[in-house]
Amino acid sequence: MKVVAITACHTGIAHCYMAADRLVDAARILNIQIKVETQGAMGIENKISKREFDAADHIVLATEISPAESDRYQGKPVCQVSVQEAINHSIALLKKFK
Repeated sequence: MKVVAITACHTGIAHCYMAADRLVDAARILNIQIKVETQGAMGIENKISKREFDAADHIVLATEISPAESDRYQGKPVCQVSVQEAINHSIALLKKFK
């Protein structure tokens, strides 16, 4: 199973990176393939390509703001959650896709 995720928050200093780390850790525990893009103070990091979005089984947006370049995943089903939910409930979030 392939999951791609974008994390983004207002200040982009800590929480989007914490959410990204928690999602990666949860995916490792659940044996799920994941790539997480962060959109924070440093801009877009670990950018997910259109091809990677197209190949994904599931897309997670853990955001407090509208993510940049949203045209990359148009037409795909998206699971929208808060950054805080991704931080606090990452395993439960990803278990929904198993």
